[in-house]
Amino acid sequence: MRRLAIIGAGSWGTALSVVLAPRFESIRLWVYEADLAGRMAQTRENDLFLPGFGLPENVDVTSDIPGALQDAELVLSVMPSHYVRRIYRQMLPHLEPGMCFVSATKGIESGTLLRMSEVIQEVAGERFAPRVAALSGPTFAREIARGEPAAVVIASQDRTLTETVQRALSGPTFRLYTNDDPAGVELGAALKNVIAIAAGACQGLGLGSNAMAALITRGLAEITRLALAVGGKPKTLAGLAGLGDLVLTCTGELSRNRRVGVQLAQGRKLADIVGSTRMIAEGIETTSAAVELAARHQVEMPITRQVQAMLQDGKPPREALRDLMERSLKGE
Repeated sequence: MRRLAIIGAGSWGTALSVVLAPRFESIRLWVYEADLAGRMAQTRENDLFLPGFGLPENVDVTSDIPGALQDAELVLSVMPSHYVRRIYRQMLPHLEPGMCFVSATKGIESGTLLRMSEVIQEVAGERFAPRVAALSGPTFAREIARGEPAAVVIASQDRTLTETVQRALSGPTFRLYTNDDPAGVELGAALKNVIAIAAGACQGLGLGSNAMAALITRGLAEITRLALAVGGKPKTLAGLAGLGDLVLTCTGELSRNRRVGVQLAQGRKLADIVGSTRMIAEGIETTSAAVELAARHQVEMPITRQVQAMLQDGKPPREALRDLMERSLKGE
């Protein structure tokens, strides 16, 4: 593959353009904000979402969807989850059957409860049957852009597709493993953000390592229960897209979702937290969808439900913790 289109220029999309530039002849990076696209084209830097990192010469910045997609062999979508359907509808007239699609967005669509690859398949499927894979794993954008080593998973039941993408994207600091369980990979990616909000609340309450270890372990248990209920595989949740991403997001200082939990525990209102940054914490949008999906499959998710109570009802994190600890006793 020689031509890559990256749709979405937040911190993650921009970092991917930096690390993948040596792998492609040309990369077109589509930016939602026209004014930001103009600045990036001039300064060769994303001053809003990833300041301090220059864009490689073969990365062309654009806010024009047809131009971004022209002649693209691989389309890598990195927009926030609640924009995926709308942007793919705008992209639809310009998509071609020969394109390979990779979703690097972590979330569950509100209302439909679809995974991101399913949203892409549904929209593009109006014209042709798209080949779609999901990319996930423990990654912070700034570390990827700095060239620090990272390992991720590319998931699809289409083995030829995953192996093609693996070869196209893998490089000296960015290693891809193939996986045939997109359901497990995408649910692990989405739900770890919810647990990370709870982890941040623990941090904000001044709790120690015991509480954090318990939260991560029990969080993984409920993520796994839901993933298995929708057809995921246990080994997926024990791997990079499950445990690996969960540990990173719950403990890393760069985690946006963890930061939301910290600030909630410090007494800030959710509206103030969201309004104070351009960065999107996907766990906020995902929590209610996760609770609804769990109810559909009759899966118990006590941590996720307490996070929903904190986000939607303003429940104090200390009360949420108390209610978790005082649940009826049971076996592990």
